[in-house]
Amino acid sequence: MTFYAGPVILGFLMGFIMGSRIKFNPESGLNFTTGSYILIIIAALVAAYLIGPFPYYIDVPLASGFLSAIVGIFIGKVVLGRDIKDDNDNNTE
Repeated sequence: MTFYAGPVILGFLMGFIMGSRIKFNPESGLNFTTGSYILIIIAALVAAYLIGPFPYYIDVPLASGFLSAIVGIFIGKVVLGRDIKDDNDNNTE
């Protein structure tokens, strides 16, 4: 059994970059609860199973690059996906 790090690293980096671009916009009205994150993770696992491993990779029966991209999106959102600060919150008189 061989582990291939290339798809995992590339998937994580791409997911991290995409996750860092996700910003909170209060005008959109979107609210992600804990249940919605759990549903996204379950859907990602099902999609990774249906995609299957990269050709000639026999490490796991899942698309490891796809799973690492999903993890990268979540980590990128937490680390670099900051909230938008409103300039009108400054109460200077």
